[in-house]
Amino acid sequence: MSLPFYIVDVFADKKYAGNQLAVFLEAENLSSEEMQQIAREINFAESTFITRLDKENNSAEIRIFTPSQEMQFAGHPIIGTSWVLINKIFENSPDEIKLEVPIGPISIHKSEDLIWLKAAQPKFWDTFSKVDFTFFSNLIVSDFENQFPIQEVTTGSAFVMVGLSSKRALENLVLDKDKTDEWLKQHCKTSHRGLYFYYLEGSKLFSRMLCIEHNQLVEDAATGSASTCLQAFLLKYHSSEIELINYQGDYINRPSEIYFKGKLTDGQFDIKIGGKAQFIAKGDWEA
Repeated sequence: MSLPFYIVDVFADKKYAGNQLAVFLEAENLSSEEMQQIAREINFAESTFITRLDKENNSAEIRIFTPSQEMQFAGHPIIGTSWVLINKIFENSPDEIKLEVPIGPISIHKSEDLIWLKAAQPKFWDTFSKVDFTFFSNLIVSDFENQFPIQEVTTGSAFVMVGLSSKRALENLVLDKDKTDEWLKQHCKTSHRGLYFYYLEGSKLFSRMLCIEHNQLVEDAATGSASTCLQAFLLKYHSSEIELINYQGDYINRPSEIYFKGKLTDGQFDIKIGGKAQFIAKGDWEA
C-alpha cells in the first residue's frame, strides 16, 4: 500500500527551522500499530495520519503519533496538517477548516501567512515546590521567578509550567535524565509528561520543552500544545489579555516562533496559537 505524504517545517519563518512534521494522507486503512511503526521510522517529534477527508466541507479527521505514543492533542501537528490541507489538498485555499482530533473538533483559520488554532478550555492541576527542581537540574532557587506558581496545566496534553528568572538560566539549563524521569512519573497525572521552562521579559517570551522519550531526554523545537497551556497559565496569573510571540528551539538550532493571542473573560479562556509553515517535500510511502 502506497501512502501520499508531505513534510513541512512548522512554526518556522524559513525552511529548516521550527518543528518537522510528516503528514500522511489516505491512512484510513492503517491500524494503530502501523501508524505507530511509521511514526517511529520517520522519527520526527510527531507525524499525523489523515483518516477521513471531507473536501466538500473542508474538514478532516487526523491522528497524531510521536515515535513512542499516540497524542490526544498537539499543536504543531494540527497547525502543520492544516497548512497542508489548506494549501495542497482543499480547493481554493479556504480560510477556515475543521479538524477532528481525539479530544474533539478543532477550529482552524488562516490569516495571511499564519495558521491559527483555538484550544480547548484548560485544566489547572497540582502546584510544585521550586526545591523539587533543584534535585534533578542545575537550577538553584534564585533561578526561578517568584510571581507565579509551578503548575501542571492541560488543554488536552499536560505540561508542567516552570518560570525562570533570567534568559541565562533558561539557556544554561541542564537536567539529570534519570532523576527527571523519576520525578515526572511520581508527580504528573497522565502518561504524557513534559516540562515547559519559560522566561517572560516584557512582551517577549522564551521557552524550552523537555521530556523523556524512549529512555532519552529530548528537547522539542516548537510545542504547540505546551504553548496553549502556557498561554492559559499566563492569562490566569499574568494578564487577562495576551498577544505576543513565544520563541522556542533556539538552543537546538531549530528556531521557532509561536504566536499567542488570548483573552480570559468571565472565567472563559479564548486561547489561540498561530504559526507559519514551510513546505519541504512530498512523496509516496510504501506501507
